Amino acid sequence: MSIFLKQTDPDAPRRVDSPEALIATIKACGIIPFFENPIAGYSIEEMTPREYWFNGEEGTLGPWDWKIDAVQTGEVAYGKFLCGGKAAFATQECYRDLLNWRRAQPRYTLKEGDRKAYEAICNAGSLTTRELRRICGLKKGAMDAIVTRLEQQTRLVIGDFERVYKGQFLEYSGWQLASLCRPEDLFEYDLDAPFHSPEDSYARLAARIRQTAPDATDAQLKKLLG
Repeated sequence: MSIFLKQTDPDAPRRVDSPEALIATIKACGIIPFFENPIAGYSIEEMTPREYWFNGEEGTLGPWDWKIDAVQTGEVAYGKFLCGGKAAFATQECYRDLLNWRRAQPRYTLKEGDRKAYEAICNAGSLTTRELRRICGLKKGAMDAIVTRLEQQTRLVIGDFERVYKGQFLEYSGWQLASLCRPEDLFEYDLDAPFHSPEDSYARLAARIRQTAPDATDAQLKKLLG
């Protein structure tokens, strides 16, 4: 199978081989998982030629590093918010619809055990994952699980990344430190303003995905969007 889907937009990027191409692809698709998922071909991974796919040992970082450029445009949401908590990208417009849909669903209600971490970010505006672990007194695994739940609930996104340089020669091999923030702060959403119904937001997202993946089934979309 070709790594590229049949796309209805002839100007949509079909090859992720640079930071610019990654950003253009995200904007063309609207919302897209980073990695392979139930919709065959519909991921940044599958749209990236193998020679550009990241491999730290060989020094090829590809989209793993290019995602920093995407996030730093201030126009792209990144976090673990699709496919039950897997990494994904979305435009501001599509993420707003996802937020509208998710926060209306009881299963995405803020869990009491996650409240301390969420309120810490509400108070600070933005925190790195290290800072959040220190505030909450949790080890990495437990903190990562909380952050993933908050991202899946559309309460947090990655607001920025810092490249981490290690070793005697301060080499960068793909290690990154993420800063977390609320999407309404990052994108200045007015959540009190009139908006689509949650059901309309879901339909808008499904239609947007089908512009690139016309054969996506209802079940696949449900698994993707939650």
